[in-house]
Order: sequence, then structure tokens, then C-alpha cells
Amino acid sequence: MLHRLIRHAEKIFDFSGLLASVHDQRPQPRTPTAVVLKAAVAMFWARLGSLNALESVSAARFWKRWLEWHTTSADTIGRVQSTVSVGQLRSGLHDVYSRLKRNKALPLNLGHDVAVLDGHEQHASYRRHCAGCRQRTIKTERGERVQFYHRQVTLMLLPGARAGRKPLRILLDCEPMLADEDEVATALRLLTRVLASHPRAFDLVLADALYATAPFFNFLIDRGRHALVVLKDERRNLYQDVTALLAHVPPQPGRRPARDCQWWDFAGLLSWPQVKTPLRVVRSQETYSVRRQLDRTISQETSDWIWVTTLPPQQAPTERIVAWGHQRWDIENFGFNELVNGWGADHIYKHESHAIEAFLLLAFLAYNIFHAFLYLNLKPQLRDGKPEIYWARLIAAEIYCAAGTRKLGHAP
Repeated sequence: MLHRLIRHAEKIFDFSGLLASVHDQRPQPRTPTAVVLKAAVAMFWARLGSLNALESVSAARFWKRWLEWHTTSADTIGRVQSTVSVGQLRSGLHDVYSRLKRNKALPLNLGHDVAVLDGHEQHASYRRHCAGCRQRTIKTERGERVQFYHRQVTLMLLPGARAGRKPLRILLDCEPMLADEDEVATALRLLTRVLASHPRAFDLVLADALYATAPFFNFLIDRGRHALVVLKDERRNLYQDVTALLAHVPPQPGRRPARDCQWWDFAGLLSWPQVKTPLRVVRSQETYSVRRQLDRTISQETSDWIWVTTLPPQQAPTERIVAWGHQRWDIENFGFNELVNGWGADHIYKHESHAIEAFLLLAFLAYNIFHAFLYLNLKPQLRDGKPEIYWARLIAAEIYCAAGTRKLGHAP
């Protein structure tokens, strides 16, 4: 399985060439940077979880064949990540995206190129900290304590799904939050960089209620992009005006998978004068059945969603707005949750802000190539019915088997 994944990565993405263009600041390196980066990517593919676990399988002959070099220590890998060029790693991520786009593997999502933004906290500790840590004061039973943490904003692309295939979600980039900086400011810095390098990557941005700010909307409007953001703040004039309209405007019936819906759609709203264009608010009240695990009884549940967007009704009917609004959760379910629980992306491999950023970008690179291989290379008959962790464990089994047989003196 690992050899098939590597062949796919070399053939489609020129994986070795991509990493060979990444350099670090060591004056006289004994080990090439690409060797260290390849080993780290393989660590993520096999879900080994730590640099020490990677070092424990260094005896596998696989490394010599693939790296054409001997493996290095955990300390060396961490030290290289502290000085590696994160800009060149980002160029590698963008190159993977560009190749997938040229190969028509990223179809439109209901007629638009859609991206989603969200922040994620990777690390929090009362003791361990570095120069790049953010700080906050936490009230505990022992009084107020200073907590140190790292947080970043991630941009994920949400292409549409081809017939018979799952959509191929792409982690395109991330940006660490600086000290005393809010999440929206970090996101605008991230979007500025991505739009400069890939001006056609997306034309619609999804985000949670934290991004319902005039600077965020105006930034996208000035660059010809649209926003679709959760609306929650009851103090906002726009929210109050929409609430008043709901009492006088009947809903239209709608439907989503396994849900009966009532939809309200108000366009041309001028209640937020700080935003440069009239806005549109869509509300979806959804009823669905839930079977209780304890007594197996079925009960009816209701959820209520409100979104504000710059998309006019002529470009996106109500049904599409509701579908995109729910896709905002993809970055949580298929991004952060999978990276944390399956890939070990929140593990602090080296507690230094530059190394943390570099390891996260490598995790993004491994994630994108792995999913491209899984959904574009493996046949559905072979892939269906098996969770993604199944393939990761096959990769890990190959590495552990090769390391164990050589250590025991047996033929691989």
C-alpha cells in the first residue's frame, strides 16, 4: 500500500522534486532537507504519532530504497523543521492544488469554487511555552494562572463531488495567530497571501459567526469574492430587522436529506451600512428524527440556522445557500477532527513556533496526497466499506514489518 501511494505521489505530483525545492538554514547539512521532509510525511501517512515512533522503525529497508539515504534521528528532524522554509512548503501545497485543478479533480461545488475558513487551537499548557506562544489568564481552583497556547487559521477548499466519488477536500494553507491578534485579522492575512498566489482558487468563502464583521465582508467584496457567514449576534441591527420580518413573512417549504425544512430568504437588506453592498439573510428551520440510544425511541428534533451572505438570489437559490451553510462544518469534521484524532497533527513534535508551523504544513501536504490517492486512484470496489484508518494501518504495517524482519535477521 505504501509503495502504491508513493508511486502515485511521484507520478501525479512529482513528490520528490517538490520536496527537493524546499531548503532550510543549516550552513553545512549532513542530511538533505528532502530526506527529513519525506520521513516526516511518511510518519503522517502511517499515523505513527511521534518522532520517537518514527525513529524506532529506522531499521526498515524501505527507507534506504525510497530516501536513497539513511534515516536520521528525532532530534535532527525537529531541528530541521525549526529552520525549514515554510514559504517553500506552502508553494508545495499550492503546487499539489494546481496539479489537481489541471487534472480536473476539483469540480465546481454547485456552480462555485468554495472555501471555508476557521481557527483551531493546537496546543495549550500551563508550563511549556516558547517565544511564539500566545497567553491568556485562566481562573482555576488554585487562582488565576497563565496558560500558553498556539492557534492558527486554516483555509480548506470544498470542491464538488463527482458521480460515485466522495468530494476531495483540500487543505490549502494556514496562518498562525500572532500575540494580541484576533482571528479575523489572521484570516485576512491568510486570504491576502492565497489570493496573490492563486487568484482563481475560490469565489465564495464560508465562515462561522466570528467572521460576521464589516472588515471581513468588505475585504472579500473589494476582491470580487462572496461571503457566507453564520449570523448569531442578537444585538446586531441586521439580526433584529430579520427577526421582525420573520413574524410577518411566511416560510417556503424546503427539504434536505432526512430533514423537513422551512426556509425564509430576505435579499437587498441595508441594515448593516458598514458593509459596502446590500446583504441577504437566509433562515432554515429543520426538523429531523433521532433514535435514542438508551431506549431506542424516536423523537423529533428541530434546529434553526441563520446565514448572512453577499450572494444575490440570481446567483444562488435558497437551496444552495442552505447546502453551503451546512458545509461550513466540513472543516471541523473532515479537517480538524480527522487531523487531530487520526493524524496526530496537534502533537507538538518540537515546541518552537516555526517548527510547529512547518510540521502542520507537512501534515496538510500528507493529508492532500493521501486523499487524492484514496479517492482518485483506488477503485471504488476496493475502497468502499473500509474506513480511512484501514489504509493508514496497512501503511504502518508495511513499515513495522520491514523494520521487525530486518532487526530479527530475516529476509523482508
